[in-house]
Amino acid sequence: MNQHVPLRIGHSACPHDCPSTCALDVEVLDGKRIGRVRGAKDNDYTAGVICAKVARYAERIHNPNRLTQPLRRKGEKGAGEWAPISWDDALDEIAEAFVKAEARLGAETVWPYYYAGTMGLVQRDGINRLRHEKRYSGFYGTICVNMAWTGYIAGAGRIAGVDPREMAKSDLVVLWGTNAVATQVNVMTHAIRARKERGAKIVAIDIYQNETMKQADIALCLRPGTDGALACAIMHVLFRDGLADRAYLERYADAPAELEAHLQTKTPQWAAAITGLSVEEIESFARLIGTTKRTFFRIGYGFSRQRNGAVAMHAVLSIPTVSGAWQYEGGGAFHSNSGIFHLDATAIEGNDKLDPNVRQLDQSRTAHILTGDADALKGGPPVTAMLIQNTNPVSICPDQTLVKQGFAREDLFVAVHEQIMTDTAKMADIVLPATMFLEHDDIYKGGGHQYIIFGGKQVDPPEGCRTNHQVITGLARRLGLTHPGFEMSERELIDDMLRTSGRGTLASLEENRWIDCQTPFERAHFLDGFGHPDGKYHFRVDWTAVRTENYGAVGPVASMPEFPDHWGAIESADATHPFRLATSPSRSFLNSTFNETPGSIAKEGRPELMIHSDDAASLDIANGGLVAIGNERGTVRLHARYFDGLKRGVVISEGIWANSAFEDGNGINSLTGADPVAPFGGAAVHDTKVWIRAL
Repeated sequence: MNQHVPLRIGHSACPHDCPSTCALDVEVLDGKRIGRVRGAKDNDYTAGVICAKVARYAERIHNPNRLTQPLRRKGEKGAGEWAPISWDDALDEIAEAFVKAEARLGAETVWPYYYAGTMGLVQRDGINRLRHEKRYSGFYGTICVNMAWTGYIAGAGRIAGVDPREMAKSDLVVLWGTNAVATQVNVMTHAIRARKERGAKIVAIDIYQNETMKQADIALCLRPGTDGALACAIMHVLFRDGLADRAYLERYADAPAELEAHLQTKTPQWAAAITGLSVEEIESFARLIGTTKRTFFRIGYGFSRQRNGAVAMHAVLSIPTVSGAWQYEGGGAFHSNSGIFHLDATAIEGNDKLDPNVRQLDQSRTAHILTGDADALKGGPPVTAMLIQNTNPVSICPDQTLVKQGFAREDLFVAVHEQIMTDTAKMADIVLPATMFLEHDDIYKGGGHQYIIFGGKQVDPPEGCRTNHQVITGLARRLGLTHPGFEMSERELIDDMLRTSGRGTLASLEENRWIDCQTPFERAHFLDGFGHPDGKYHFRVDWTAVRTENYGAVGPVASMPEFPDHWGAIESADATHPFRLATSPSRSFLNSTFNETPGSIAKEGRPELMIHSDDAASLDIANGGLVAIGNERGTVRLHARYFDGLKRGVVISEGIWANSAFEDGNGINSLTGADPVAPFGGAAVHDTKVWIRAL
């Protein structure tokens, strides 16, 4: 006889590093387990649609491989030999290691390290309260947004843009550098609505025929790192053919005449030679933009993960300014709304204790930091103690060979707070079991939309798992820290932030489920002025003066172009390394999250290298055959897959797979570079030259 299982629907938000931050309805069974996860239909951005990997979240939260017991390393680092210990002993040992490290080399030798495994503001950012009060080294999180946001702010002056729901009111939706089907499915919801209701065209621009390109009306496949050239040629045509909105430019732009003169030589012929597109493809796309006032540019992160990414982002963003598309509902551009929320997180992050003189260590240079590079260490002491939450650097950081060397140091103490035994957790001295998002309270803001969403605890975690907040407060007590935030619960911190920010209370947020923070039309379309002091869109850029968070200019800043251009600072193919590799995101993983769940593994199969069949034939590589790819940073072995939906000389490895999924245990980031990217750092993980040979 089947016993009826009580079912209720809980409400939350997807916590993972994706702009969609979907509002969720969750089946809760018996208060202990979850069933199906669905998008909230009454949230008009999520609109009832979520990605398949989150829909089957039950297989992740109830994964039998969950960590549920604190562990202490027994053998050599990475050997996988562990002894269970109590929570009190684990936290005692971490605190003792931090105190000893500080006594030897000063507080900056300790590096609290975190990123976006959760985007919840309490569980992600509370670690800053610990580091600020102790004056531990700062964490400069550059691996995702740095080049993109710098390029966007260079033009628009602030991170904001057109209401993303306006895509549905557009007559032309341009998806540039975002595989939305795989990485932010809600974009497609609104773009397809525009197609159905208005007959809008969807144009996708990317470096291979991914799922988004397949759904587009026009798919432009160009060579990696050449987006700036395409953008300049489009603007050349707009000026040449009288399609530039000169009245708009006169009012809203800083140097339209100078830009027009600069673009005189940036012809479709010039861009075709650089991008690999045909002259006709460029001409017709430019005319389509110029004759469609309601053109909505949904600008992604993919093309900005090149060494010229900031310049390319600025060039692409300049197009709707030349065309005047910002003036129209359903026109203009959107990249991220992260700048509109204005939340005061002082209690969560301990910003009242921030010392600006403490060094900030660049996440993208983890390889160099942990192997003692003096420049990467800002001239300070080596890092000898770390607490890691919400990220997996041994898998995701560039120049993985050096990253592994750094984590293998016997003089480096590492504590990892994690849900599953990741590549990074395997290198730890202490491993702490962590909760998942439905097992704790947190609050989220949507970079891809305009909502603040509360995600309340829905089920109890496995016995033995603790929240990030509990770990931080436990260490704070042992270290004698007194910031008021350490005495507050997650819910109290959320309520304090909402009240301090003028966003109401947690009680009202729970009742209403989300807060719509969308700015008015005039503000969102920059019709009241762009974010620079002069109110103008800036075509002319002083890259060292862009007003974004940074800790000084790095990389080849002096050669960055003053106006939109193709900047040839990418890692170009050469005789020794004739291929360009991009490490694009797969549909079933999210960075290194979900690469441990059976459903996602089954859908992705195995690590593969997508290679044009003609390139494969020239190297005697069989379809499905084992190949080695490499450069001066390392060598990776994986299986080839013929794929003609890209330019010759370009190869793609979708992921990120766990390092252990590869033949030699070397993950794909063994090949990517950790050199400083101009102007303010970042990881150029789609900008890698490699050689390839059959095995």
